[in-house]
Amino acid sequence: MTLWLLPALPLAGAVFLLLVGRFSDRWGHWVGTLMALGSFGVAAWAFVEMLGRADGDRAVHHAFFSWVPVTGLNVDFALQLDQLSMCFALLITGVGSLIHIYSVGYMNGDPGRRRFFAYLNLFLAAMLVLVLADNYLVLYLGWEGVGLASYLLIGFWYHKPSAATAAKKAFVVNRVGDIGLAIALMIMFATFGSVDFQTVFGAASAAGEGTLTAIGLLLLLGACGKSAQVPLQSWLGDAMEGPTPVSALIHAATMVTAGVYLIARSNAIFDLAPGAQAAVMAVGAVTLLYGAIIGCAKDDIKKALAASTMSQIGYMVLAAGLGPVGYAAAIMHLLTHGFFKAGLFLGAGSVMHAMNDETDMRRYGGLRKILPITYITFGLGYLAIIGVPPFAGFFSKDRIIESAFAYGGWGGWVTGIAALVGAGVTAFYMTRVMLLTFFGEKRWHSDAHPHEAPVSMTGPMILLALGSIASGAMLAFGSSLQNWLAPVVGSHHGEPVLPIWMITFFALAVVAAGVWVAYDQYAKREIPVLAPAGNALTVAARRDLYHDAVNEAAFMRPGQHLTRSLVFVDNRGIDGLVNTTAAVIGGLSARIRRAQTGFVRSYALSMFTGAALVAAALLAVRYL
Repeated sequence: MTLWLLPALPLAGAVFLLLVGRFSDRWGHWVGTLMALGSFGVAAWAFVEMLGRADGDRAVHHAFFSWVPVTGLNVDFALQLDQLSMCFALLITGVGSLIHIYSVGYMNGDPGRRRFFAYLNLFLAAMLVLVLADNYLVLYLGWEGVGLASYLLIGFWYHKPSAATAAKKAFVVNRVGDIGLAIALMIMFATFGSVDFQTVFGAASAAGEGTLTAIGLLLLLGACGKSAQVPLQSWLGDAMEGPTPVSALIHAATMVTAGVYLIARSNAIFDLAPGAQAAVMAVGAVTLLYGAIIGCAKDDIKKALAASTMSQIGYMVLAAGLGPVGYAAAIMHLLTHGFFKAGLFLGAGSVMHAMNDETDMRRYGGLRKILPITYITFGLGYLAIIGVPPFAGFFSKDRIIESAFAYGGWGGWVTGIAALVGAGVTAFYMTRVMLLTFFGEKRWHSDAHPHEAPVSMTGPMILLALGSIASGAMLAFGSSLQNWLAPVVGSHHGEPVLPIWMITFFALAVVAAGVWVAYDQYAKREIPVLAPAGNALTVAARRDLYHDAVNEAAFMRPGQHLTRSLVFVDNRGIDGLVNTTAAVIGGLSARIRRAQTGFVRSYALSMFTGAALVAAALLAVRYL
């Protein structure tokens, strides 16, 4: 089994392109693309091999070398390929390869194209290490590699201050989540004596619920950072400063899916920690509404799609928090989302390519006739994300809504209703994106000359559009994905508190309502080039519901005051004491130094005076 080739091929591509230098500027992008395609070929072959084995024998483990051989902790650099990691390997390499091909045309003429493809390869390699890891420490290696690659790609055009700032913001926010994951590993080692998946999951039932809850909450903190969930979601919108293929890769195949994978992989811990599981549900429900509301007010096409990603990942996190009822639904939506969200971002890149990199949808309009391939492929992704049957999102998102209502209790009702509301809002803001971009009268500048993208860009868009159509039905047919994942994440067929046909009816009804409201507002009225002031909610949504202001008030300002206080204590207290002691000794020594004249007569006089004083003292004692 050539398991090591999955991450090794893109890693070799990244190393080669970074070390070979400008010699490969003309053809280096093809090396990066071939490495990604080669990794996909290995994943596809491994999938065929896995299908040929029985359910209990499908997982493959391979330890390459002893990585941390210390007393009390022996961690191997080991990889595993089971049913869960196979889903991610195919998604990462398949969609990632299409994004590489798209980037050949999109980045044509950019002087840093070789470096760009090296970073893309590095991103794939790090994400593959993350999902193929056999233990949490190797997972953490891939986790940090993904953070590094995202920093490099978001800030790829580092000559732009906005891009450099966005990359730094993503890096810093993710460090907060990474600290949570690191502490979780420490608790695992202290509790179980190991960070190996098999050991930790096998011993989890013997650990206390408080310990498991702490581990679960810390894992959730890590997931919130990578998957841009509340309260660590603030970096995602700014990450649009990177080239559009980066946005597609981050949002569809790599970084933001890492948190969902972490929760699903750690199902044995969350299933025994109801408190942590409830927190996962709450975070997912809040984030799916949070992102949807923000998406309604964004005029920047990429930022509207970024808010959409935040919301859709919220659906996945919500489903993962439902436990065995929802794990398979979360992964199904993750896979279908990989197709339609990558297609939507690449479609947005095609529009920008045609419009001189203009991102303001209020300056688009009427592009459906000029960009027919982009319009059709983007439209198919739009139908998939809002959940119109028989497109992919209909099967995966409805499965999450059904799973929420099957969870039972007030938690099931609250999360189920939140998911329904989110579906309606998603239909509204995505219809708004379609109408502002492709319909109505043209509103672009006279210097813009829209034109369809080259085949290297439209080809991947067409393939992703086909996935947006068919992937949901394929994964849902006969509960195929649920049965496939059952050996890893378990399976529980809960009965919804409402009939399934009724849930489907309500879901389609709110989607239709969202489409109609958007149509009434943006198709029947003239679109102003400048956005109107709007009400308080609109202003808040445009400013991302003030999450930057909240972070500044809650963390940055108190942190600054704390830092200044510590500096004051250090300067006036610790340094003051040290400096005062030094000054006293220095002043005393300076005064004593004056007695050292260098004249023998002065020293003789001092000795004579001292002797006289000693004699006088002795006489005084003798006669008094």
